[in-house]
Amino acid sequence: MAERLSDDAIRRAPKVVLHDHLDGGLRPQTVIELAAELGHELPTNDPDDLAAWFVRGADRRDLDLYLQPFEHTTAVMQTRESIERVAAECVEDLANDGVVYAEVRMAPELCLERGLSPDDAVEAMLAGFERGSSGRTIEMGLIVTAMRHAANSTEIADVALRHRDAGVVGFDIAGSESGNPPSRHLDAFRKVAEANFHITIHAGEAFGLPSIWEALQICGAERLGHGVRIVDDISVEPDGRVRLGRLASFVRDRRVPLEMCPTSNLHTGICDTIAEHPIGLLKQLRFRVTVNTDNRLMSATTMSEELTKLHDAFGWGWDDFEWLTVNAMKSSFWPFDKRLRIINERIKPGYAALKAAALGSSFVLPAVGGLG
Repeated sequence: MAERLSDDAIRRAPKVVLHDHLDGGLRPQTVIELAAELGHELPTNDPDDLAAWFVRGADRRDLDLYLQPFEHTTAVMQTRESIERVAAECVEDLANDGVVYAEVRMAPELCLERGLSPDDAVEAMLAGFERGSSGRTIEMGLIVTAMRHAANSTEIADVALRHRDAGVVGFDIAGSESGNPPSRHLDAFRKVAEANFHITIHAGEAFGLPSIWEALQICGAERLGHGVRIVDDISVEPDGRVRLGRLASFVRDRRVPLEMCPTSNLHTGICDTIAEHPIGLLKQLRFRVTVNTDNRLMSATTMSEELTKLHDAFGWGWDDFEWLTVNAMKSSFWPFDKRLRIINERIKPGYAALKAAALGSSFVLPAVGGLG
């Protein structure tokens, strides 16, 4: 294995995240302060203890259990001011971790307990993104999410479409997959597709191939949120030969992006170690793999942490990380010309500098989160 990459160099590498939940990435101190303002009781008011509590709550090898701690983060996102603060801090944290483009998602229907409308909630998120981006070299898009166990998806699709020119870049459904197939929300997906807008769907995380098939072939998903269970349609023979089933072949042939979240998948029971995560095989087979955080608070992770774990587990280096990052930027819902600009002006020069520095050349690494 090549020499281990430094944590600082990995942090400075330009990154793109397509799958990050706003309500899964709050700062513990912010949760405590907002809870005090809103009169919400927390398990503890010590920020370190609270951070550990969230991870313990999420790391239970079951998606439904993983989702339970969100009751405390969504509880403090019920006013315009609190939502805007959370969104601005999200941008700051991502930029400081070297992220140059992010699509962050949130279900506005989870922010309505104190009288806000879904439009109010989305406007507060977008205002927070704008505030957090000021003076930082990061660009942000919001994916509006509907909850798959609820019956509001068509209304939420309308909300997404109303704000598509103000920073909303796509539509998603999230929540427990079991018993909640994506086809239940077909009217919402048709509305979004008919408006020539973008769709990503949580599929193939806790549930298997039928969820992926429905997301793609019935609901028109352009990307798969997680999609990790596509490996159920791949077999590795004793002699090392790999056979792809028809769905896996379709996903690879069509270059369907997989929004993979390794640490989160450990916590929901997909695998026991990063080295066992299907991302290794899927990358080897040249699926359109991307790396993401999912929930930074719940899984105690960052994009830098994810890359570091992949480096340690698979020996991946700068070439691999550049490939993954370009994959993500190419797969984003950002306009094509803006995608090309970020790839050519931020991602490729950033990795060229990192590679040159590793060889002892005199390139200067780009600053993280600064002006530019």
